[in-house]
Amino acid sequence: MLVVAPTTVDAPARLGLAISKKCAKRAVDRNRIKRVTREWFRTNDLRGMDVVVTGKRGLAELSASGLRASLDDLQRRKLG
Repeated sequence: MLVVAPTTVDAPARLGLAISKKCAKRAVDRNRIKRVTREWFRTNDLRGMDVVVTGKRGLAELSASGLRASLDDLQRRKLG
């Protein structure tokens, strides 16, 4: 999974999701990934950030807690 977060000046945070069939074959898996990502986005203070999340192969095999841990790790590395 890749998170790109360019900064903007004092604007509300925005989220973009691109989870394709290559990432997760079943619609239920793609929707779960999006739901968990949206929940993570709402619970973190990301003011002034535009966050784009694209799925990579193998993402569907992660549990919800594993996905949140991955997003938290990416946030620490990318956003500081």
